[in-house]
Amino acid sequence: MTDLIRGLSIFLVGMMGTGKTTVGQVLAKQLGYRFFDTDVLIERVTQQSISEIFTIQGEEAFRDIESQILMEVCACTKSVIATGGGIVLRPKNWSYLRHGLVIWLDVPTNVLVQRLLLDTTRPLLQETELKPKLETLMDSRKRLYSEADLHISIENAQTPEEIVAQILDRIPLIILPEKASYSVKIEEN
Repeated sequence: MTDLIRGLSIFLVGMMGTGKTTVGQVLAKQLGYRFFDTDVLIERVTQQSISEIFTIQGEEAFRDIESQILMEVCACTKSVIATGGGIVLRPKNWSYLRHGLVIWLDVPTNVLVQRLLLDTTRPLLQETELKPKLETLMDSRKRLYSEADLHISIENAQTPEEIVAQILDRIPLIILPEKASYSVKIEEN
């Protein structure tokens, strides 16, 4: 597999709660790649939690920081990068994502509701009804997520290892093997 992807980084996109971080860590280990989570990098750089950034600086400032982090991490090769759910919202972020292979992890909304029900760390889910908010977010992002190179539909009972196996099975369907180079000997008369 590593010969096929030739050091190309892999960006995981999708809604919050899809398991991008967990799946990304397993995928990175299997490929012998580094793993980055853009939300973790944002918190390290700013010395603030994502919730604090949203509360103090606002969502627009958070999106600016997110774009800056993505720009920097896209320069890396041999990396699996778990991105924030809204990273696809800014067109310029796609120019960074296209430095690698973009994989959309897609989980049904009812499963996301179960996973996120007790999660109080998600700024966009505060003070709102969970299911309608997730549906609204998904409606606004689905078209953007579908721009990914690979779409992985996830069932609730799948383990991260099963999801990674599915990803690894499908990557060869979208990446062409490196073309053989041919040399032609031209004889001079």
